[in-house]
Amino acid sequence: MKRYVIIGNGTAAAGCIEGIRSADAEGSITVISAENYPVYCRPLISYYLEKKTDLRRMHYRADSFYADNHADVRYGIQATGIDAAAKEIMLDNGGKLPYDALCVCTGSAPFIPPMQGLETVQNKFPFMTIDDALALEKAVTPESRVLIIGAGLIGLKCAEGLHGRVQQITVCDLAPRVLSSILDDKCAAMMQKHLEANGIRFLLGTSAQSFSGNSAVMQNGETVDFDVLVLAVGVRANTAIVKNAGGSVGRGILVDDACRTNLPDVYAAGDCTEYHDISSDSVKVMALMPNAYMQGHTAGVNMAGGAALFDNAIPMNSIGFFGLHCHTAGSQPEGCEMYEEADDSHIKRLFVRDGRLVGFMLIGHMHRTGIYTALIRNRTPLSEVDFARLKIEPQLAALSAEYRDHVLKGAV
Repeated sequence: MKRYVIIGNGTAAAGCIEGIRSADAEGSITVISAENYPVYCRPLISYYLEKKTDLRRMHYRADSFYADNHADVRYGIQATGIDAAAKEIMLDNGGKLPYDALCVCTGSAPFIPPMQGLETVQNKFPFMTIDDALALEKAVTPESRVLIIGAGLIGLKCAEGLHGRVQQITVCDLAPRVLSSILDDKCAAMMQKHLEANGIRFLLGTSAQSFSGNSAVMQNGETVDFDVLVLAVGVRANTAIVKNAGGSVGRGILVDDACRTNLPDVYAAGDCTEYHDISSDSVKVMALMPNAYMQGHTAGVNMAGGAALFDNAIPMNSIGFFGLHCHTAGSQPEGCEMYEEADDSHIKRLFVRDGRLVGFMLIGHMHRTGIYTALIRNRTPLSEVDFARLKIEPQLAALSAEYRDHVLKGAV
């Protein structure tokens, strides 16, 4: 009986369990979970703060998931090392765990740059886990002034989650615009205006330079007083356990389309990995839930002796703030053509290169966007579809019958 071990217990791990069981119903599966919770949907922690969900409804799978898949989860334990030659995992409780096939799903951790006086701030929190949300919820009051460092996805969802629960929210970021990793200037300006209309204050192009207790001095010289500090500058892939075992890492753990590392019988999946983005033809970290699941499932199938590839990865984000939704996918390479529709509350930008759709940014346009995503993933030549019609509205009627039947099935 084959022994499978998974380090981590997030979305990629869930995909890995299901991938293994699709090919091997008998092998043992052991999951090493540093957190004390079953797999849950991390983006929902902001909705927990808004009281739109609870801890049980945040579960990514049914309560019987691990029992149904005969997976043994060891909660509150961390893997500290991999002995690739002996095929053993070292644990922080002093134990060792042998494996025949291993998948590393260690995710990412908050990146906190050095800031003078940060140690003098008592109420400071990251915002990535259930425990972070619980601690933040306990710290805030209706009179709290909150300073969030980082105007990316994590920082802005935290701001939305705290809205209505605190007196004031200020968000700062070194970037000159909100959501700088996924939106261009025009789209970001629309989203910022909407957030400001809902009471969020921004200081952009500057960040905290130093702290003294509950006071931050910004790089532009402004002083911001606060009661609670949220550190949402960014995240870094957790690569150390593979690097220390001799594995190849860059910004993430390097994996191929089968989710294999360069270590024998060691796979990796999810936010800890670096892999090929077909829309930009580059290798990068793409910390995204759908990709994490698909990578995990691919790794699980291959660990169990099957054959699977995840060879059509693209970056994509679907997110909303105070009722205004944003969906982006793919890339916007230099020299591409852009089609745009825009008014005061909607923007649609489609990016085309070499006769293929390679990316889009949509704000307020959320109807059947999976059609655009499928065109990018499948690298469909636009000569094979009615792109003039698709520009106006994504619709199945603009696709050939063959495409609808064989390529697009299940994608929208």
